[in-house]
Amino acid sequence: MIRLLLADDQALVRGAMAALLDLETDLTVVAEVGRGDEVVAAARDHAVDVALLDVQMPGLDGISAARLLAEALPRCKVLMVTTFGRAGYLRQAMAAGAGGFVVKDTPARQLADAVRRVHQGLRVVDPALAAQSLAHGDSPLTDRESDVLRAARDGGTVADISRELHLSDGTVRNHLSSAIGKTGARTRAEAVRLAVDNGWLI
Repeated sequence: MIRLLLADDQALVRGAMAALLDLETDLTVVAEVGRGDEVVAAARDHAVDVALLDVQMPGLDGISAARLLAEALPRCKVLMVTTFGRAGYLRQAMAAGAGGFVVKDTPARQLADAVRRVHQGLRVVDPALAAQSLAHGDSPLTDRESDVLRAARDGGTVADISRELHLSDGTVRNHLSSAIGKTGARTRAEAVRLAVDNGWLI
């Protein structure tokens, strides 16, 4: 029996996945959490074999949770199951140690099969997303440029971003300018949107 953890902040989605996976004779859902920062403890407490993680969750995003899980419980495999099939998310998830990446509208039988294959140590990636990932390439943004765009997402001023990140106004302007250039955007709002659409920002 393969023991599963489901981590998704949408209780309805989590419950539906649990019901579908529990119909399989060799799979059992032993834990469910709604926050990324609850993943490692739940996986440890319930001796989980495979953790199914959403990308966007409160507390800690799924990719960061996958990274912590790989360090704390290397025998526990990770399958990312997300609404947002973005190429940048796929690359980050695989770099964090995830064994697979599928979207939530994957048919139940295919999802169950993906769980089994990840449990066996195989890689499972949505084919359309894999092709998209190859086409888009890695994020061109530095870590600091990503931080600045993330802080700019809520529409704050340069001074707001400076205070939040403890940087000078000039440094923030330089990072914003660089990020705008690298994304091919005309404005910082467009740079944020493009970075999110490509999965470079979580």
